[in-house]
Amino acid sequence: MIQLRTMLNVADNTGAKIVQCFGVPGGTRKKYARIGDIIVAAVKKAEPRRDVKEHQVVKAVIVRQKSPFRRKDGSYLRFDDNACCILNDQKQPKGNRILGPVPRELKEKGFDAITTMAKDVV
Repeated sequence: MIQLRTMLNVADNTGAKIVQCFGVPGGTRKKYARIGDIIVAAVKKAEPRRDVKEHQVVKAVIVRQKSPFRRKDGSYLRFDDNACCILNDQKQPKGNRILGPVPRELKEKGFDAITTMAKDVV
């Protein structure tokens, strides 16, 4: 579960390394974001001379979370870190490589481009 002030790794090659969540859109009382949800985040650490700069406000989709995620078949999925992928204005990934594993639930949520770019889909 990703909530306000959660620090996340960035799983793509846009240049951002760490972002901090400061908004979970979807109503006034939505507190947590899960895999496949979109968040608003601020870039805290980034590589120089890349697309995304430090202190930039971006939208991102959650691709990994530490908290166990229940699948429809009853099994649970858990990752080692919290990670996200930065999106552009058309809700498509801004980078062209996805690093690390991503769950297949992202395809069901409408993020087909992320699952096709990722090497490991679990």
